[in-house]
Amino acid sequence: MRKLIRIGGGIGLVILGIIGLILPVMPGWIFLIPGLIILSDYHPPLKRLLEWAKRKAAGGKPAGP
Repeated sequence: MRKLIRIGGGIGLVILGIIGLILPVMPGWIFLIPGLIILSDYHPPLKRLLEWAKRKAAGGKPAGP
């Protein structure tokens, strides 16, 4: 039950974030980033996306040749 509540909350935050990116009334990234962080616990592609974003924000070089 707790897992479903976390996933529902994460999806809700992502939806609010997308609406916030479209509408100029509220900043969307405030909702989008926490929603993605919550959902990354359950979806590996989101976890990889967040790791990439952390490396990019830290100024690290991308992995690979």
